[in-house]
Amino acid sequence: MEAHHQKPRQLTGKSRFQRICVFCGSSPGKNPSYQLAAIQLGQQLVERSIDLVYGGGSIGLMGLVSQAVYDGGRHVLGVIPKTLMPREITGVTVGEVRAVSGMHQRKAEMARQADAFIALPGGYGTLEELLEVITWAQLGIHKKPVGLLNVDGYYNSLLSFIDKAVDEGFITPASRHIIVSAPTAHELICKLEDYDPNHPGVASSLSWGGED
Repeated sequence: MEAHHQKPRQLTGKSRFQRICVFCGSSPGKNPSYQLAAIQLGQQLVERSIDLVYGGGSIGLMGLVSQAVYDGGRHVLGVIPKTLMPREITGVTVGEVRAVSGMHQRKAEMARQADAFIALPGGYGTLEELLEVITWAQLGIHKKPVGLLNVDGYYNSLLSFIDKAVDEGFITPASRHIIVSAPTAHELICKLEDYDPNHPGVASSLSWGGED
């Protein structure tokens, strides 16, 4: 299922990333492996001295990954629309919470702040965030790596769909390689460290926020 089969290099020295944006569910999911993966991802960020940018919630996988990074002493930046704060924040939040006016501003701010993106399992919101940064990469708005943490094959059907779109001529083979996927946080981050964009952007004059 994976697009690349070369063995990822082991990280030696400082990471190329200062901050990674993590997209994930505001629910914990039924499989405990999703929750464990969120914690392990947070721990991997800490080990590599990488800060976290995320959607600002304190519940579900969002709460687990942010708590793991915060407990490890790294900076946590949560970006959340004001209208979602009562729904996605319960109890005490960790790190810095930046309230924005809406969903588009949330995604644009997270993208601006991050050096790479990783999607954990999630629902519609996670998919929407993931596909948007993939599209932005395809358009040439950014050249930041996009990783899919495919825990227990959660995203197998999505990857199969994308491969089908390539076969049918709707996605170019070069654009297929925008997505880097792996089953564990350690392997995924190693792959992201090695990522070298080889897809031609078609609208590189565009910006995150769509400003003139």
